[in-house]
Amino acid sequence: MSMDIDTPVALPSRSLIPQDSATILCCNCGAPIDGTSAPGALCYDCIKLTVDISEGVQREATLHICRDCERWLQPPAHWITAAPESRELLALCLRKLRGLSKVRITDASFIWTEPHSRRVKVKITIQQEAFEGTILQQTFEVEYVVAYHQCPDCAKSFTANTWRAVVQVRQKVPHKRTFLYLEQLILKHSAHKDTINIKEVKDGLDFFYSQRNHAEKFVDFLTSVAPVRSKKSQELISMDIHTSTKSYKFSFSVELVPICKDDLVALPIKLAKQIGNIAPLTICHRVGTSINLLDPSTLQTADVSTPIYWRSPFTSLADVQELVEFVIMDIEPVGPQKGRFLLAEATVARSSDLGVNDITYFTRTHLGGVLHPGDQVMGYHLTGTNFNNPHFEALEQSSNYSSIIPDVVLVKKFYARKKKSKARNWRLKRMNKEEGEMLPRKQDQERMERDFEMFLRDVEEDTELRSTLALYKAQQEKREKDRMEGLETASTAETDETEDGEEVPKIDMDELLDDFNELDVEDNE
Repeated sequence: MSMDIDTPVALPSRSLIPQDSATILCCNCGAPIDGTSAPGALCYDCIKLTVDISEGVQREATLHICRDCERWLQPPAHWITAAPESRELLALCLRKLRGLSKVRITDASFIWTEPHSRRVKVKITIQQEAFEGTILQQTFEVEYVVAYHQCPDCAKSFTANTWRAVVQVRQKVPHKRTFLYLEQLILKHSAHKDTINIKEVKDGLDFFYSQRNHAEKFVDFLTSVAPVRSKKSQELISMDIHTSTKSYKFSFSVELVPICKDDLVALPIKLAKQIGNIAPLTICHRVGTSINLLDPSTLQTADVSTPIYWRSPFTSLADVQELVEFVIMDIEPVGPQKGRFLLAEATVARSSDLGVNDITYFTRTHLGGVLHPGDQVMGYHLTGTNFNNPHFEALEQSSNYSSIIPDVVLVKKFYARKKKSKARNWRLKRMNKEEGEMLPRKQDQERMERDFEMFLRDVEEDTELRSTLALYKAQQEKREKDRMEGLETASTAETDETEDGEEVPKIDMDELLDDFNELDVEDNE
């Protein structure tokens, strides 16, 4: 018979227990504690239950947000941008609470709330020494009420005559095609984001700003994309005689060169020799930061920079409103090709003369790569036309250049569409502009619509121009609505073909951007 013997357990000797410690009972719950270090004769659990270290910290507060610009008020008068549940918003919430400076924050985080509840909840964890040698940690929640408050910048934007700087952009030409192109560049680069108002006037646009540096930044943008010259002026509004504080309004006058794409230009003979000895009678084929000129009879190109132009300014001999429609009777390439230009000799006749007389004109053109016999082309008819231009008169009187003035200068191929296209698969964004004091007359409104349609056709036909713009896909809902109402002309035969069955240049869907919504941009098709 065997017996189970328990394993011996070693007991601590009395010498290991400190003899100077006094064990007492907690006065609240009766738990044994060290009497020499227990504060207030309380155990740690009772200290946590009886001592509130967050007593002086707010549990409720108010946050102010501007519903127009969605910025938050950081007292006393600073407005900051912060996304929901971001670090910036969390820092703003913690600064709003009184009493947090007396404790140590160890953690803070957002608690999810309904977006429409206008409440923000934050969970905060703090530490503080309750008694000597006793550190407590506590977690609590703070609820913020989101209140709407309009910021001063938005209040100024809704009040008349509160601007501090204005940029007046002007161009003395009879059409708005340059401003339509400039508007697209402004939208693409978001250069208008600081404007408080945009007003349309007779020869251009006025951009109003609340700060001078915003206006100067916009002038620098215009200088980087177009040949302009600017002039600054200021007007004293008020002055405090005690502190010598003055308030000014600043005006920036920006003038664009009065030369546009496809204009016929007669250069001063001296200037033509200085920029590469080009023929003085040229076509403006592009306007960037400088004026790009082309001699259609030799394919020679030249650039007139902004300082050179304003040193000796000149105007165009004829603009796109004076273009005449011609028909190609015969064309033969004869020269070299430079990029998209191919030198050719063509025999043309005015479309209005067909069936009336047999007058034809012989000319050299740079459009040899796109023109064929029977095509329609737009050009300037110089024979029998009187120009009130001193530079053209100097060409006629010159012994060197009078013999090389052509009868016709061809500019671009013409696609005779059946009707105005209402169902393009692309569209452009437009800026919201305030009309002038007087509403435009009916003929002015028709002219603006005609200029915009010409600009849209230029975008379709010119790949180089299209690459500098931001094109967007047309809204599917609008196209469906047009189809339901019978207004859609996108029967492909009408939008993609001319009256003669020739294809019109189209824009691929790969070049279009997805649509987005902005508050300061409206749609135009």
